[in-house]
Parts: sequence; structure tokens; C-alpha cells
Amino acid sequence: MEFSAQQIAILLGGALYGNSNAKVSDVAPIEHAQPQHLAFITEDKYLPYLQQTKAGVVLITRSVVEGKMTFPDGEGKAGGAVILVENARGAMGQLLGIVSKAMNPPRQGIEHPSFVSEGVIVPQDAYVGAFAYIGKNVRLGKGVQIYPNVYIGDDVTIGDYTILYAGAKVYAHSQIGAYCILHAGVVVGSDGFGFEPDAQGVNQKIPQIGNVIIEDDVEVGANTTIDRAMMGSTIVRKNAKIDNLVQIAHNVEVGESTFLCAQVGIAGSTKVGAHCILAGQVGVAGHIEIADHCVFGAQTGVPNSIRKPGTYMGYPAIDAGLWRRAVVKFKQAAKEK
Repeated sequence: MEFSAQQIAILLGGALYGNSNAKVSDVAPIEHAQPQHLAFITEDKYLPYLQQTKAGVVLITRSVVEGKMTFPDGEGKAGGAVILVENARGAMGQLLGIVSKAMNPPRQGIEHPSFVSEGVIVPQDAYVGAFAYIGKNVRLGKGVQIYPNVYIGDDVTIGDYTILYAGAKVYAHSQIGAYCILHAGVVVGSDGFGFEPDAQGVNQKIPQIGNVIIEDDVEVGANTTIDRAMMGSTIVRKNAKIDNLVQIAHNVEVGESTFLCAQVGIAGSTKVGAHCILAGQVGVAGHIEIADHCVFGAQTGVPNSIRKPGTYMGYPAIDAGLWRRAVVKFKQAAKEK
């Protein structure tokens, strides 16, 4: 797709400077961009590239340039244009969303071979890919996209316009909201890890008879697993965003708008608050609670409840500033040996 600078400015509600007719058809980092590229700047450190970039259009977060440079009417950058917006990264995401929908429009119809249980209603605007399996009493919302090799067990509910990419597996009784995205290889509702040794020390399985509830607007990355509850529900609240290769154990609750980055593991019956960020490889123990608005640096270990919003690092998780000072002491102690 090709956009002119003027079209982009109107779409984003931005202030346009420079060549309003400049056209772009691709995106690139500003340091490597060519005339056909749209680039963006969200930090001061990239401003020097503005004078030398060949990008056709550059989106800039307004606050980054306020008081540092001006763009008189009709001036932007040689041969191209600058568009000032409130949030250049968010604006770029908005544009990429339009392009993505154009490149991969919603599909419709049922491909064969696939299996849809008797009595299941597939809406006219929905899509069921080849080799998909849909069990008994499944309820599908409007515009649902079920890609090839997806498995949907009995009594599953899937909300409007949710997408299940190839090979996703949704076990029986799970509930998935509207506008969710489950990427390839996601498993929702597999058994929680529940065992109890008997008198002879033999591990006996504890049946996991609960379910998983995923609320609206949740995205789950490839090969992530969300276990069903032993009793009750494992819950992922609305607008949570979960990266690839994340493990969410039985009876966990993930709060609204929380980010879980790659290889995070959360043990059973733990409650993670809203608007939290767990960076890569964070490990969280079971049966604890984490307050809203907590941030955990990569590889942080969380063995105990965190009651206060803040930024945490290390093992056991402590205030990030204190952890950084402790690391300095560790290094000094190592040198003294």
C-alpha cells in the first residue's frame, strides 16, 4: 500500500511540515530509511538522524522536538515530510494495523476437510480452516477466525472477532472473550500440575476439573500455555498481553492490561495485579499476590507477595535501586578476593 504524507497526517491528526505529496510504501528505522520508507522518532537520541535520513516521511513525537527545533510552514526535510504527533510509536502502530488488515483480510467459510460437531453454528462471516476440529456445544462469535489444525474442545465459548492461529488448542469448557488473538501453538486449558504422593511415595494425579477464562482483547503469544484450574477458574483479565513461551499455572489470575514477556513462569494460585510488567524469564512462586502497577526486571525471582507498586529486580525481588547498589557491592567483593 502507498500513502502520501498528507493522507498520513489527516489519518493521524498530526501537524505536517515539508512535502505533502511525498509517498511511502514501506517502513524502516530512520538510520536506514530510503525515500519509499516511513520512519519514526520517539527519543532525543535519534534526532541527529533527521538531518541525514532519506526517509520519505518521518513521524516524530511532539514532546521530543518541543523547544529544540522548529519546522516553519512548508519546511520539513529535503524531499520528504515531517509529521508531529502526540505519540509516534502509537501512530506508527495505528498505520501498521491498517496495512496488516489490508495484507491479511478476514477470511470466511469452512474449509474441508474439517470437523464441526452437529449443532454448532458457524456465523456467516466466520472462518474455519482445513483440519480444524470443533467439539460439541461450542459457541462461536461473529467474525471468528479459526485457522488450520486448531482444536476446540467441547463446551468452549469464543467471543466475537477472536483469532486462533494454526495449531492452537483450546481444551473443553474454556471461555475466550472477544477480539482476542491466540498465536500458533497456544494451549489453553491443559491440566494444571497437580500431584500428591500417597503412603508409598507414589505421585498420584489430582484431577483438574476447573477451566480457563480469558477476557476480551487479550493476546497470547506462540507456544504459551495456560493451565485449567483444579477447581474454579484460571483467569486472564481483559487487555492483558502475553508473549511467547509463557507458562501460567492452575488457578492463577493475571490482572487487566498486564504484560507478561517471554519465558515468564507463574506458579499455581498466584494473583498478579493490573498494569504490571513481568520482563523476560521472571519466575513467580505460587500462592502469593502481586500489587497493581509493579514492574519486574528480567530474570527476577518473586518468592513472596509484593504489596507495594514499584520496580523490582533480583532474587529475592527487592527494590530495583537497592538491587543495583547491591550488585555494585557484589562486584567489589569479587574483586577483593
